[in-house]
Amino acid sequence: MEIVHGARFDTPFGEMLAASTERGFAYLQLPRASGRGLNGWLRRFAPQAGYEEAYGPNRVVIGQILEYLEGKRERFDLPLDLRGTEFALSVYREVGRIPYGETATYSEVARAIGQPKAFRAVGNANAANPLSLVIPCHRVVAAGGRLGGYGGGLPMKRQLLMMERERPTAGNLL
Repeated sequence: MEIVHGARFDTPFGEMLAASTERGFAYLQLPRASGRGLNGWLRRFAPQAGYEEAYGPNRVVIGQILEYLEGKRERFDLPLDLRGTEFALSVYREVGRIPYGETATYSEVARAIGQPKAFRAVGNANAANPLSLVIPCHRVVAAGGRLGGYGGGLPMKRQLLMMERERPTAGNLL
């Protein structure tokens, strides 16, 4: 039976929860996140899995997230267990290509995946992103640079974007 290991940890934004499987990092729950949370993800993508609280399998994930939030990491180097529809996975791959400190609009992401009229569907996939921060959906903005929505709330999205813009990129830091 598949086991999902979850670990709660404190960040400057509040408590987060990281969940991993033997295949890799699978889910990040942001503070004050809207949506169904880890239980909803488990029901949809791992209905037969067992769950246990365990820091060990998430130690590297948590370390890299904290380094990112401290401005010490621009890229994540983690095995991922990313689950979703084929469309959502294509959105996540494209969003993952948005460079640190830059943004793209929902329309730009839709065009990049070859579905220029699917900008609303891109927004829906982005809203369901199970690996916020690692798949940097905070870098996707509405037309004209407006912030649009974010699972951790607009203040968090604004702070993440500001942190990335204020810190000059130095390539791959770690």
